[in-house]
Amino acid sequence: MQLSAAPYEERLTTPRTWWLISFLVGVSLALILLPFGTLPMLGGLVGGTAVAAVVASAYGSLRIRVQGGFLIAGEAKIPVSALGEAEVLDAAEASAWRTYKADTRAFLLLRAYIPTALRVEVTDPEDRTPYLYLSTREPERLAEALKAARAAA
Repeated sequence: MQLSAAPYEERLTTPRTWWLISFLVGVSLALILLPFGTLPMLGGLVGGTAVAAVVASAYGSLRIRVQGGFLIAGEAKIPVSALGEAEVLDAAEASAWRTYKADTRAFLLLRAYIPTALRVEVTDPEDRTPYLYLSTREPERLAEALKAARAAA
C-alpha cells in the first residue's frame, strides 16, 4: 500500500476572538452571581469561562486530512478514487457556494469564520452526494494533496 505523496492535515481552529468571548461569558455569569456573594461570583467566573472555552475548543477541533488514499474531513472518510476535480474557492465564491449555489445533497464541512474553501466533485456513481464543500484556510495546498493522492492511488 502506497501512502499519498503529499500528506495534508489541517485543524480548523476557532478564531482568537472566541477565547475572549469565552472569558466574557464567565464575566457575565460572575456578574449575575455577584448578589449571592464573592464565592459564587468567583465560581461563576471560573465555571462560565471553562464551559465556554470547552465549547469553543470542541467546535475548533475539526480536522481535514489526506492520508493513506483517503480524504478524512470531520466524520467523513472518502477514498480519493471516488473524488473528481477540486475547485479552489475564494471568499466571494465560497460565500456563493454556501448560500444560493448550494445543493442540499452536498456534504458541507462549514466554518463561517474561514473565508476560503475547496469544492470537490464526487464521481462515485453509488454516492448521491454531488460534491464536498470543505472550509479550509489553505485550499490550494489541499487541492494539490488530493491531486497527489489520486496520482499515487
